Order: sequence, then C-alpha cells, then structure tokens
Amino acid sequence: MAFALGAAAFVVALLVSVMLHEAGHLVTARRFGMKAAEYFVGFGPTLWSRRRGETEYGVKAIPLGGYVRIVGYTPLEDVPEADRDRAFYRQPAGRRAVVIGAGVVVNLVFAFVLLVLMATALGVPRPGTATTTIARVAPCVPGTCGEGAAPSPARAAGLRPGDRVVAFGGRPVRDWAELRAAIDAARPGRDVPVEIDRDGVRSTVRVRPADLGGEPFLGVTSRVTGAGYDRLGPVDAAVFAGRAMGRTIAGIGGAVADLPAAVPRLFSPDRAESPGGQVGSVVGATGISGQIFAGESSWRDKAVLYLSLVVSVNIFLGVLNVVPLLPLDGGHLAVLAYERVRARVARARGRPDPGPVNMAKLMPLTYLVVLLLVGFGTLLIVADLLNPLELP
Repeated sequence: MAFALGAAAFVVALLVSVMLHEAGHLVTARRFGMKAAEYFVGFGPTLWSRRRGETEYGVKAIPLGGYVRIVGYTPLEDVPEADRDRAFYRQPAGRRAVVIGAGVVVNLVFAFVLLVLMATALGVPRPGTATTTIARVAPCVPGTCGEGAAPSPARAAGLRPGDRVVAFGGRPVRDWAELRAAIDAARPGRDVPVEIDRDGVRSTVRVRPADLGGEPFLGVTSRVTGAGYDRLGPVDAAVFAGRAMGRTIAGIGGAVADLPAAVPRLFSPDRAESPGGQVGSVVGATGISGQIFAGESSWRDKAVLYLSLVVSVNIFLGVLNVVPLLPLDGGHLAVLAYERVRARVARARGRPDPGPVNMAKLMPLTYLVVLLLVGFGTLLIVADLLNPLELP
C-alpha cells in the first residue's frame, strides 16, 4: 500500500511539473497577445477537455509530457488570416525568446522554492558519524536475492545488528572508514577473521566475503550517530537551495556524459556503480518514489527524499530543455538566436533581413533527435523494468 501511494505521489508531482512547465509557455504567450489554442497534459487520445475562451484545456491518455499549441509557432504552420498578426513567428524576437524559455524558468523556480521550503520547514539533513556498529545485515547478495537464495556473508557468519566490529582480518578498526578499507582489501571467497563486541563480550567469527562485480561484499551497514536535521532561516535556506541546484545540475551533466559508457551495464548487477547507470526513466523514478514511501525510515526522512526526487526531476526537465536541439526549447532558442545574428549581419552589409529560418530544412534533424530521445527513453524504461534501481 505504501509503495503504491509513493508511486502515485510521484506521478502527481510529475504531472504538476509538466503543467507548470507548459503554463510558463501559456501565460507568457497570452501576455504578449499570441493565440494559445490548446493546453494539454499528456499525449495520445483525449480523455477530457474543456474550452475556456479561445484555449482548449485537457488531459490525454499517455501521461508522459504535455504541450501548448501556440498558433504559428513555426512559419510552416497554416495560420488563418484572422490570426496572422497574433502568430508566434511574427512576434518580436525578445517576446518569442521569453515564451520559449518560460517553461524552463518555471521548472527551475519551482525546484528552488521546494528546496527553500524543505530547508525551512523540514530542515537540512545532518549526516552524523558512521560507526563500526552494525545497523543492518543484508539477507542476501544483491543480484542473487529470491526464494532459496544463499545468505549474505555477514548473515552466514552470524553477525547481528548491534554488533560492534573491533578488528577485521587482524586489523583494528576505529571507525567506518577503516572498516570499509579493510573490507575492500579482503579477497572474495577467502575466510577473514572478524572480532566483534556483542553486549560487552568479545568474540571472533569467520566471514567469507562474496564476489560482487569483482569487489568483496560483506552485507552490513553502519549505525550512524549524531544524524538529524537543522532548520534554516530564509536567507540561509535560499543559499542552500542555490548551492543544491548547482550540485544537482553538475551531477546531471556528469551522469549524462557518462551515459553512453554505462549503456552496456544497464542490465547488469553493477548498473548503479557509475553515474550514467543511475539515470532512469519515468518508470524508474516512480519505483524509487514507491521505495521511499515503503521504507522503514522516519516520516521526515521520507518527506525529504521525496521532495529531493521531485526537485531533481524539475531540474532535469529544465536542463534537458535547454539543450540546443529541436524540438526542445533550447533548439528553438538556438534557431531564434541564429535568425537575429543573421539579421544583424545582413543589416551591417546594407541588405534586407533574410527573415525566418526555413524550418523545413531542419525537419530531418528534428526527426532524428525525436527518434533518439524516444529510443533511449524506451531503453531506460526496459532497464528499469528488468533491472530496477534501488535506494541504498
């Protein structure tokens, strides 16, 4: 039940994000006197619609986006004579740029506001200190779990939550970093002596780390002390939001750059080990939201993780749409910038304005971009269904 609620909450947040993006285009277009004929959430067959004024508002069957149809968005469109003066392509360049970029701005502003609200109302997570005390023992090795699966090395050795690891492989460990280093230095398949303190009594058990993608796997997580949340004032919250958005944008850039190299690992157990492998589809993000709601953490942890997911989606929508390729908003901005530069060059040479770019010549490239986006999106959906990402 909790998983389904989390999945539904993400779908609602996604639709709200799409609606806000398209509302940015709609409001600015109408503000400048352009005619917006349709405002729809989703694609495909129409489920519901209602006309108010000159705009038809509605919902379509496939909730994977949305659109606003502004009359005369390109010179290729056949515009009725009564609407010619209101056609998008006939408006001043500055107004067209505002309308094109408004959707991206709305998504980024929405993400910023959510971060500020999160920092002031819920607080900013304080990570605390990871100790050598075991908080959780994994039931099995990732990628092998299921009915009849062998237990994880830690469970097979009899380790329990609350045990404090004193030494690993004969090396004393004082903190989680030292324990992690000792585990990483172990060889999979070979017994390692582990000295533990259980309720004040010390004993030694033997653990045989498993091989997980060529790395030793034990199956324990650390108990963290001193973790919590710090509520921020409005100014500090705004600074936090700005920095968080900067880190998220940088992270998205790194993940997208790594994505081609990560494609062969999308269906392997170590998918999440690389930034590109952590990129998911709408299906994957819906599953992550379900995991957040179904987890055993506190309500505050769940709220912060959920809001962080929604923030990331809005920033991703903003970043994706500024890529200078048609049919994305960035592609239309690039065409507009090219028209203005070409007009200034012609004016400097005493020649007339060449006018709008011939969009018909750009259609083959547009179709190629659409094909790549749809194809890659489908690949990610299949990967998320067959090899879903999981919360750490």
